[in-house]
Order: sequence, then structure tokens, then C-alpha cells
Amino acid sequence: MAKAQFHKHQRVFVKPVGTWAMIERVIPQWAKGVDEPIRIHYDCGLGREFGADELELESTVTTRQIGTEEDWRVIRCPNKWTTVEESSNHPFPGTYPVIVTGPKDWGGWRVPGAEYDLDPRRIEVQARIMSHSLKFMTLLNELIAYVEESPENVSNRLVTLAQDARSLVSHAEAA
Repeated sequence: MAKAQFHKHQRVFVKPVGTWAMIERVIPQWAKGVDEPIRIHYDCGLGREFGADELELESTVTTRQIGTEEDWRVIRCPNKWTTVEESSNHPFPGTYPVIVTGPKDWGGWRVPGAEYDLDPRRIEVQARIMSHSLKFMTLLNELIAYVEESPENVSNRLVTLAQDARSLVSHAEAA
């Protein structure tokens, strides 16, 4: 027999959708002549009911240390709306940058074509900054660790920079 693993108004991570949701209803499935439900489903307001194996508690979701396992990079995608001749003033004519944030060459972040056309050089700089942001985070964490190891051996300016770095890192990692 099935026991409810989650309760109403509990925040859970919905694995098939890849998002957080609140359980709106616990839906037991009963069978005639059985004292307990045979199955429990959960309505999270996402269009269908989910089983317990598709949900994960907030406290058990493991969060990776930012920058340790990921490899963000910029790839070039062909621009469907303009030809190479029409975009000859762009840094990379006929393409636009896509910041890929996963192991496959899809997914991640894109800029709308109209916005790219307004200032392609600015967007190219933004793409490079975003793709290197994990390395920036690692560098900030190393600075924080260095100052925490021996605060008496560093200047006040470096302590202030480490405090600013800690603030940036905690703001970036806040959920």
C-alpha cells in the first residue's frame, strides 16, 4: 500500500519539468475493499499529476558548487533572418553568439536577433563575460578563502574586496 511522502503546500522540485512547485493537492487512488490507497499522486498545478518518484524534497536537492563541474562556452549559430552580406558590419557576419551552459551544444542563453542587430559588439562582449562567469566566481571564492585563511597578513583594502566578493557570491548563489 502507498503512504503519502509529501503534503499539501510543501515546496518540491518537479524533476520532469525541472522547476520548483508547491503541492496543491494530494490525490490518493483507492481500490475497492482495500483499507489504504494503492497509489498517491500529487497535483502541483503544472498541468498533470506527478508520482512521488518524480518529486524531490527541497532539503534533498543537491546543489553543485557553482563553477566546479560546468563548462560554459560561446558557440556561433547561423542568423536565420539576415544574410552574411546584410550583417557584414557584425564581428562575425551571419552568426550570433549562444552561451551554452550544458554538456551538449544546445540550451543555455540566447539574445534576440533584433537586440543583437542594435549593437553586436556589445552583445559579443556580454556573451564572453557570461561564458567566463563561472571562472570569475571561482576566482572570487579563492580570494575570499585567501583572506579568511590569514586576515592579519592582508591589507584592509583586500579585506574590503573579499567582503564585496562574498556579497556578490552570496547574491549570485541565492535561490
